Amino acid sequence: MTATSSEERAALIALLRARPQGVSWAEITAEVLETGSATQVWERLEPAALIAPPGLPHPVQAAAKEIARWTSEGTEFLTVLDADYPERLRGVHQAPPVLFYRGSLRPNDVGVSVVGSRAASRQGIKIATNVARELVARGVTVVSGLALGIDTAAHRSALDAGGRTVGVIATGINKVYPAANRTLHQEIAEKGLLLSQFWPDAPPQKHTYLMRNATMSGYGIATVVVEAGETSGARTQARLAVEHGRPVILTDLVVNGNQWAQALVGRPGVHVASGISEVMAIVDELVRIYRDAGGTLHKLVMA
Repeated sequence: MTATSSEERAALIALLRARPQGVSWAEITAEVLETGSATQVWERLEPAALIAPPGLPHPVQAAAKEIARWTSEGTEFLTVLDADYPERLRGVHQAPPVLFYRGSLRPNDVGVSVVGSRAASRQGIKIATNVARELVARGVTVVSGLALGIDTAAHRSALDAGGRTVGVIATGINKVYPAANRTLHQEIAEKGLLLSQFWPDAPPQKHTYLMRNATMSGYGIATVVVEAGETSGARTQARLAVEHGRPVILTDLVVNGNQWAQALVGRPGVHVASGISEVMAIVDELVRIYRDAGGTLHKLVMA
């Protein structure tokens, strides 16, 4: 795939804004990927009217103006049709149709998610810090969600070790949440990559966190759940990772304390690790398989 034209980008934004015939974002994404053209999908779902409504701009023209405003503000974004769109993420059902970003994109970025509870224990923070540092030592990108607790510890450790980290946020790219992580947001944007699948000024909402977890799973090659409760978003990410065919590594801290984690044990691609050395031994094997297979995922859940 190549970079999408300005007309294609405007058509895609118009589709997402208007949702003609009540189609969902996921349905729009699937159809745009199938046809390879947002313009074709727009013309099928929204045939040109014989007489345009007076005083109303055409939705595609309005979308083009919105994109021009984003550009003038320095907001960068990718569409699902762009060559730079993360290839692994494009392959999952929940692939976002657009990604707003700040920082450096890398083709085939080999990343592992490190996720867990906001109300993390001292032990959980220590595990997240050590796992992130060991990932950096292996040239693996640390992916997390910029929440307090485990996410913050993982991002901070990766940056302190001089490594790459990707923050996938549950707000628009112009928002900072939580406010306590403002400096961390800026540092990740400068030294790594900040990603958002929501309109630039969108506030956090309950459902955006779940969508963010799906994106984190799709971006990486595996997910490490350090510590989480029964209702944690990390639980959702673990379930989605299994659906995506991505390995999940559960620490014994998670398994011993949660029924949902115990229910996942024994599923294909789900590993339980006691201690940092076991976590990293599993990661080493997964990265080796992934790289030996030329960047394909199909053998990872068999590891």
